[in-house]
Amino acid sequence: MQADGQTTRRSLLLQLRDARNAEAWEQFVEIYTPLIYGFCRQHGLQDADAADVSQEVMRAVAQAIGRFEYNPQRGRFRTWLLTITRNKFRSYLARQRREPHGNGETATLQWLEAQPAPEVESGWDTAYHRRLIEVAAEQIRSEVQPSTWEAFRQLVWEERDGKAVAQSLGLSVGAVYIAKTRVLARLKERVRAIDGEAHEWLQE
Repeated sequence: MQADGQTTRRSLLLQLRDARNAEAWEQFVEIYTPLIYGFCRQHGLQDADAADVSQEVMRAVAQAIGRFEYNPQRGRFRTWLLTITRNKFRSYLARQRREPHGNGETATLQWLEAQPAPEVESGWDTAYHRRLIEVAAEQIRSEVQPSTWEAFRQLVWEERDGKAVAQSLGLSVGAVYIAKTRVLARLKERVRAIDGEAHEWLQE
């Protein structure tokens, strides 16, 4: 889904405060459900169960987003979302543990609760960053020239030498680095449009 100028000026999270903004909620679900689902699958849930927990998290976010205070100095959205996700994950496993035939997740629950918070947060942050870049890249790829995108992709994602990239695309070395700068600037803008933060992992 494309992010228009209004989205760029006003982050997606702020738009969610309006419960009637169906487009913002659709975009939010599209962006963050795979992240939550991936967390659940990584920690042992089967496909259907991970999907159920993801839906529970989305419902909880919808109920609580109006109380979320956007202040990076006090707390980032990704940390808040992780807290909700872990709570819903634990609640699901606790319910399964109480079921007569649902004790298979007990070891997973004990393992998750034993994990140091920094380790869980580190893995979550990595997945969060990757997902936002993936979404932003998908949005802007069609907005730039194919050669510009390819120069960026080879230079940044494949970490190829600038001269080699230039030769493969028939561009000057200078043009390759200009392409990198332009695409990176768009990525920063689009990621900021999602959660309102200036992410250090998108610096030059």
